[in-house]
Amino acid sequence: MKMLINSPQTVVADALRGVAAAHPQLDVDVERRVVVRRDAREGGRVGLVSGGGSGHEPLHAGFVGYGMLSAACPGEVFTSPVPEQMLRAASAVEAGQGVLFVVKNYTGDVLNFQIAAELAEEDGVRVERVLVDDDVAVTDSLYTAGRRGTGATLFVEKIAGAAAEEGAPLEQVAAIARRVNESSRSFGVALSACTTPAKGGPTFDLPDGEMELGVGIHGEPGRERRAMMPARAIAEVAVGAVLEELVEVAPADGPVLALVNGMGATPLLELYGFHAEVAGLLEARGVHVARTLVGNYVTSLDMAGCSVTLCRADAEMLRLWDAPVQTAALRWGR
Repeated sequence: MKMLINSPQTVVADALRGVAAAHPQLDVDVERRVVVRRDAREGGRVGLVSGGGSGHEPLHAGFVGYGMLSAACPGEVFTSPVPEQMLRAASAVEAGQGVLFVVKNYTGDVLNFQIAAELAEEDGVRVERVLVDDDVAVTDSLYTAGRRGTGATLFVEKIAGAAAEEGAPLEQVAAIARRVNESSRSFGVALSACTTPAKGGPTFDLPDGEMELGVGIHGEPGRERRAMMPARAIAEVAVGAVLEELVEVAPADGPVLALVNGMGATPLLELYGFHAEVAGLLEARGVHVARTLVGNYVTSLDMAGCSVTLCRADAEMLRLWDAPVQTAALRWGR
């Protein structure tokens, strides 16, 4: 496999050096693997910290900045960061109002963020943790107990980040973050496997002419494999699976935030075409889409495919979603 890297051993460090060179508003500690917004302690805000294995870019470092995350902890590719990184990030952003950890539901992330929270509290830092578990494809997997954390992480980080930017207290920021997660569901589809730098080849076998429905962002198996289908048929499966689980989410008849997310190797030409099918299906089912994002936000290295995330949004969520944001990967209104 051809990859634009120096070596598998330095791929994360090299990427962080590139982030530092491209975004001087960020303080990037390449050696200790922490990315912090330089003004994180200004204004006495609640600090927002997230992180996870590298390979999902722009998640999470690309979302560090005004109106979103205060810091991110990138692990090795598809590997959880360690508690020391999380503790270092919490210390760097603590401004007297406490810190919120946004944690995707993967076993390593959950355990390490829990350890980091306990260590931070021993140092006198108030910490709340919010678990993101939006993936409807499977209940348990190789990496998780319960639903996996995927595209809704973007919604949680943006909306909670806006609340923190407004000066909301820790308990309120955590509450809105949990409400966003509880109101969100996702479903992913793979058309090809991803390639990790260390392996240098596909991480799983997906024969030509087949696709994986309900795939995870590390290439974990989904619900089933089928022969390749047109975009309209794939959208029907994804939208149907998501809406089936959103039935009991309040407000049941309210608008939704919609994310059509590329897995890393799907061009925008295909993603926008796919979104046209998603939008048509939602309109036919009487679902009002209030806001939409289309693009690569929560990726799986070079996997071809996409995911659909819908969030039943109340008025407060929409207001916080529309609030200004200025990060490397998401920006508007400022």
